[in-house]
Amino acid sequence: MKIFAETNRLILREILPTDVDGYFELDADPDVHRYLTSQPVQSKQQVADSIQFIRQQYIDNGIGRWAVIDKKTNVFMGWAGLKLITESINGHINFLDLGYRLIKKYWGQGIATEAAHASLAYAFDVLKADEVFAHAHAENIGSNKVLTKAGLTLTGSFVHHEIKCNWYSIDSKDHKPVLT
Repeated sequence: MKIFAETNRLILREILPTDVDGYFELDADPDVHRYLTSQPVQSKQQVADSIQFIRQQYIDNGIGRWAVIDKKTNVFMGWAGLKLITESINGHINFLDLGYRLIKKYWGQGIATEAAHASLAYAFDVLKADEVFAHAHAENIGSNKVLTKAGLTLTGSFVHHEIKCNWYSIDSKDHKPVLT
């Protein structure tokens, strides 16, 4: 099992097939999907397929979303991290995208922001990325706050899958590491 980053509270590691139960709790929740274009999953097989897809991204792209694990309890809290986007989004292609999704009971605790800071440190310090992008549904106040707190700058908005989204970016010279 590869660990990509650690903070005071979190371990960010590769997503494993054994994460299926926690991942199912996350992705079966309609509230988690409120601002997403996807629908909640209906079966653990769908989750197992998603996990395998992410694990294939590790092989193909050297990067993919990571499991967010509580250091004290070793419990799966959701996922966060970087993904190489290879299709065009908002006029960009082949870029690192910062993302996160947490089980609802972990919302509002600063976990997404903490994971975002650790992900950006990995992008700039380990991957030597020049820039990282992110987007969030324009009405998703929580997600937009996370991106701003993590140091990304709102640079505009666009329509993605018929939804107005805000577009964010940060480059390596503007990234300021945060101790977490």
